[in-house]
Amino acid sequence: MGQFRFLTAGESHGKGLTMIIEGLPSGLPLAESDISPDLGRRQGGYGRGGRMKIEKDHAEITAGVRHGYTLGSPVSMWVQNRDWVNWTEKMAIEPVETEIERVTRLRPGHADMPGIVKYGFDDVRNILERASARETTARVAVGAVAKRLLAEFGVVFRSHTISIAGVHADVPPVIDWEAVEADPVRCSDSASGQRMVDAINAAKPDGDTVGGEIEVRVSGIPIGLGSHVHWDRKLDGRIAQAICSINAFKAVGFGLGFAATGMRGSQVHDVILPVSEWRGQAWRHQSNNHGGIEGGMSTGEEIVVRAAVKPIPTLAHPLPSVDLDSGEEVLAHYERSDVCVVPAGGVVAEAMVAIVLADAWMEKFGGDTLPESRANYEHYLSTIGPRARAD
Repeated sequence: MGQFRFLTAGESHGKGLTMIIEGLPSGLPLAESDISPDLGRRQGGYGRGGRMKIEKDHAEITAGVRHGYTLGSPVSMWVQNRDWVNWTEKMAIEPVETEIERVTRLRPGHADMPGIVKYGFDDVRNILERASARETTARVAVGAVAKRLLAEFGVVFRSHTISIAGVHADVPPVIDWEAVEADPVRCSDSASGQRMVDAINAAKPDGDTVGGEIEVRVSGIPIGLGSHVHWDRKLDGRIAQAICSINAFKAVGFGLGFAATGMRGSQVHDVILPVSEWRGQAWRHQSNNHGGIEGGMSTGEEIVVRAAVKPIPTLAHPLPSVDLDSGEEVLAHYERSDVCVVPAGGVVAEAMVAIVLADAWMEKFGGDTLPESRANYEHYLSTIGPRARAD
């Protein structure tokens, strides 16, 4: 059981989304305004569909906070689905007299086929509503709370778009993060960003979608989060599982990631610098090709996570598929959708990395109160230098 954990509930067109977070220390300053910016970032990005024009996501804190500070008890939050007013019969909690048309045309690339088989349904809507990426709204809200905790210790989260539809960014050595947030596809290279926009525009008239790659960077993480001692405690393994749990994410790498497979070991591994070159932080490295994680533990360098987002499978010009009732060939069912979710995907990935790091942080430093956690952290930092021993 993790130290920082969460649950979400809710369907895409239901009344709303519910979140419960456990494991926050008492005394953490927390307000709804801490959560709103990331919810807004998730709704942005070029290539989004009509749903983003309907929803104006706001997370209401309903428990676990009093007078602006966490109580140490579970924190619960609620995000209303504004589109619910158009789905009150189709998604009603109680039985309705109206005959509701079933969804029977299976959609390739979605949870439809394995979901209806696993759960024994004859209506795909019972699967697609929960499997929808609408649920990532809840994750971003929880991730914003995790970020708020880690911000108390100077941890900073960033993300940007590496590629869309085969157009790759020429990432500068120093990224202007304000410019990234202002860019329509959240690209660090404006010229490549415009080509990405052009690729999205080219796919839209064809009723098609495009995917790409994002990168998350986290600074301020000390040495020693995670552990080498068991498979499920390794920090990179935990982050990889969290990233691959996001809708449409199909691959993940750290630092050089897949690029390291074409290089020699002497080019890949991060040389540890002597004391004279530490630049104010113990145990610095000459490079960060491993993305800040070695042996399942953080190294004190920036954590760098790259992830691949597939073209989303809801197509305005649907692919051939099969009808659930007859087994005959049909065109797949179509629900309102986006052309590209890569820019928003970076925000969701930030949230999931933050959730994993908050869990690993509380596992390492513990504390029922924020001052206790801070004291544990500061004591640990005083112990991590060279192990000189007197003769």
